Amino acid sequence: MNDQDQSPEEKSTPHVAPVDTESTASGPARDASVSDEAKVSTSSDEKPALPEPDELEPKELAVEVDPQPKPDSDFESESKARLDEGDATVLAASRKHTRRSFFVAAGGAAAGYGLYRWIDQSPGDEMQPEPFRRTFQANATVAREVFRDHALTPTYPLKAARDLRVNGVYGLKSMLKAESWRLQLVGSRHDAAHLRFTSDVTAWEYKYLNADTHEDQGHDTKIDPNIKTAEKMAPEPMLNQARAQEERTGRMPRGTEEAGESDSTLQAGTPGLLLTMEDILKLPRHELITQFKCIEGWSQIVQWAGVRMADFMEAYPPKSIGGRVPKYVYMETPDGDYYTGYDLDVCRHPQTLLVTEMMGAPLTQFHGAPLRLHMPTKYGYKQIKRIGLISYTNQKPDDYWTKLGYDWDAGL
Repeated sequence: MNDQDQSPEEKSTPHVAPVDTESTASGPARDASVSDEAKVSTSSDEKPALPEPDELEPKELAVEVDPQPKPDSDFESESKARLDEGDATVLAASRKHTRRSFFVAAGGAAAGYGLYRWIDQSPGDEMQPEPFRRTFQANATVAREVFRDHALTPTYPLKAARDLRVNGVYGLKSMLKAESWRLQLVGSRHDAAHLRFTSDVTAWEYKYLNADTHEDQGHDTKIDPNIKTAEKMAPEPMLNQARAQEERTGRMPRGTEEAGESDSTLQAGTPGLLLTMEDILKLPRHELITQFKCIEGWSQIVQWAGVRMADFMEAYPPKSIGGRVPKYVYMETPDGDYYTGYDLDVCRHPQTLLVTEMMGAPLTQFHGAPLRLHMPTKYGYKQIKRIGLISYTNQKPDDYWTKLGYDWDAGL
């Protein structure tokens, strides 16, 4: 066919050359004007060519893909580096805090040792370092202000009462002849005018029996229970001093127990009253069922009967000292082996009794016959047995167990 025989459309259509498949697939670039029909598919084993990056639209959404991911060894190296860096930071902070803690601990240890040395080298006050004794006194002051000595202790029905165990027989080891007992009263307002007045109460001589008692004397658990309470004696120097005083004055030795002689004991020639049991029993009788509490940790409910100390003080009121009522009351056993001191106000407590009976029977020797004290607001070591002396005084009295390291107030 020649050119003349062709139609106008045929004349205008360019001649398309055959496409070389291999050269097209491997060529560096393809013409963008080639239509889809002109494109030749590659063989089934070859991947189609990716379009150029500038052909992706929209360009702002294009994601750059790392064609070469990092191997696992690189990731582990990076993680280890981060961990090492963190460990180094923690270690530096730890060293800083460790040095600080060491200095703080060293300072605290030095301060503690200094406090210990200060307490240990402080002068003693009744077998306690002075700081401890001052702490006891501060506690007693707070207790008195907060709880007062006027609060009543609980009372109980008679069926709850039991015989009181014996615990401590200081000043009770010899059986006293009942007819020889007298209550020495010093500092009463009407001494000289009273029928029982004497110019020297210390001259009265108590008499004792040699007979043995079958009453169980118990033991004081504040000391070694293998040591019988009856064998607990004052140190030898104190006993020698007491014997020397006996030879010099003709008086029976005093203060033969562990704590020694009281600093508040009466001097020879002290005037006062010598009251008999009949004088005591003239006062109104009262019964009371309360709990006796020992500082060793045990307690018992007991029935008591006797005379209220408040009634006794009303019948025998204290004499003013320096225009004021004295602050304290001092008591001791006959011959001064055991002794206690009290604030005058607590002696006026309505439940403080001068006891003559216990559990419906007269007192026995080791429970303090013929007269003992019951003070339910105090521990048992303040409830003196076999009272031989009551003295009103303005000087804080000596106290047996306080001299051995216990609290003077002994409040519950």
